[in-house]
Amino acid sequence: MTALERGTGHRLDARRGHLDARALARGGWPGVADGIDEDTIPRSAQDSDALIDIPARPIHALVDGRDSDRHGDDHGSADHARAHHAGPDRSVPGGLENDPLHGADAHVTDQPGADRHERGSDAPRSPTTPSAPTTGTALDIRRRWERRYRRRLQWTDFAVVLVATLAPRALLFFPLPGLPLAEAVDILTGAFALPLLVATCWLIALALFRSREAAVFGSGTTEYARVLGATGLAFGALAAAFVVVQADGMRLQLLVSLPLGLFLLLLGRWGWRRWLLHERLFGHYVSRTLVVGEIRDVEYVIEALHRDGQRAHLVVGAVLTGAPDTHHRASLEVDGRPYPLVGTPHTAARTAAELAADTIIVVSQDDADPYYVKRLSWELEGTASELILGSRLADVAGPRISLRPVDGLPLIQVRIPTFDGGQFVLKRALDIVVALIGLVAVALITVPLAILIPLDSRGPLFYRQERIGRDGKSFRMVKFRTMRVGADAEVAALIHANDGAGPLFKMREDPRVTRVGRVLRRLSLDELPQFWNVLRGDMSAVGPRPPLPEEVVTYSGVVSRRLYIKPGITGLWQISGRSDLTWDESVRLDLRYVENWSLLSDLIIMWRTVRVMFFARGAY
Repeated sequence: MTALERGTGHRLDARRGHLDARALARGGWPGVADGIDEDTIPRSAQDSDALIDIPARPIHALVDGRDSDRHGDDHGSADHARAHHAGPDRSVPGGLENDPLHGADAHVTDQPGADRHERGSDAPRSPTTPSAPTTGTALDIRRRWERRYRRRLQWTDFAVVLVATLAPRALLFFPLPGLPLAEAVDILTGAFALPLLVATCWLIALALFRSREAAVFGSGTTEYARVLGATGLAFGALAAAFVVVQADGMRLQLLVSLPLGLFLLLLGRWGWRRWLLHERLFGHYVSRTLVVGEIRDVEYVIEALHRDGQRAHLVVGAVLTGAPDTHHRASLEVDGRPYPLVGTPHTAARTAAELAADTIIVVSQDDADPYYVKRLSWELEGTASELILGSRLADVAGPRISLRPVDGLPLIQVRIPTFDGGQFVLKRALDIVVALIGLVAVALITVPLAILIPLDSRGPLFYRQERIGRDGKSFRMVKFRTMRVGADAEVAALIHANDGAGPLFKMREDPRVTRVGRVLRRLSLDELPQFWNVLRGDMSAVGPRPPLPEEVVTYSGVVSRRLYIKPGITGLWQISGRSDLTWDESVRLDLRYVENWSLLSDLIIMWRTVRVMFFARGAY
């Protein structure tokens, strides 16, 4: 058990992403934490000698909203008296004692960093002299693992860019003929000057596009988009320069180095992302997070963080606002996982320091305290890395949200979704290209399947079924036949064994499925003929799941929004579990796609679909 676990009475279960609050329910909070040892920090930072152990305040004092320093600790009461008589509260910037945010009724807490600074000196400070807050341990840990992971990306990018730019040029000159050394040096210097210039511009572009920023670690889409943007900028500028100066060897860079380097860069980022996500299963390279808000909002945020594929946040506790009847609870259970309830909204900064949390998520606050967020941000200076404001609006709008400040007032702008226009023309063009490529694959496997399917079960090669498309229009969807003839008539006899969600009928072990059909379903090869529907315009390559007519009649007003765009061969439902999803999860994913799709997201879903096909999760 780590020191943090001993101090809080909670077992850290990083694989499940929470603190075990069962110990809290049994014995309550202990008096004083033992400090923070290297077991509580990411593995990548354990070998650093920059860490310091700081005594933690008793957490039971945080729950009561009292300053635990008054109970005494290793520094002694005399030091605390000097610190408290040295001036105003350190969380208040100098000269702001009379600010409306810090009046007599404002509850402001001490900053741990400021306490340590004041204890180190016996000379009292002037009340009007501001002092920059010192860096807290949680923030030190966060910055340390961020630097370590960023260095990995930097060295990988450096190696990839050099290989991509220098290797093609080197293959043209090696082995060198028997030339004098001076002449060989001159030849190599002239030959590799341009590749080194290209590599330098490429690396500078990657830095300018902030492709190694901590905010995009493990994000996938955003990180890849920045790599693509940086590469496009670098080679676009170099191509324009080539038109002017006609530099020797530029064609080689554009035709070989560009595609080779871009592929290797994306492959490297993908590999490090997979490594990062694996490490986060064990609690490394994560943001230790404290959630503040009303109980329903806190539950919603914790559920969303748990579903997040990036696994970037490890929730270590929650602070409840609102109804007093919720404050006596020791823990909050979300999806069967208990999370400890600690402190009060006014002690959130100190609670975060106690739990070594570097991120605070505020999802709701008391309407009677409009300055709460601003005051909390001041208290967190030097002790936390991020203060995040959460909103349920993101589940509805997603990427359609933008922030537009007006005279200091942050206005959240939500772009109204549209279902026609130029984006849909581009989507149709992409569908035609993808359908033509997909039909080539269909042609390759149709010949052997035309032999195997009838041999396994007498009947036709293809199966046609009525489905509902955009705006409620029906069409005949084509698939390779995977069941025996007359399977539709047997549904009534098998309805008792339904494993499907909502109005869907699915069976994990369906007796109607043939032996060849079971293999085709496991690999999703039975859906390849649907590229013909895509080419005809009935379907799209990516979209919501195509529903059956009897399913559509059960739709409510909200669920029917799935019919606003064409159904797809694949989609978010395909890469998120397919038949293993509940009905509500399936609807939520479809509606999210309908309102927030983009061409880039379509390409990413297609790429992930190829990978999902080989794992067959939820395919039956």
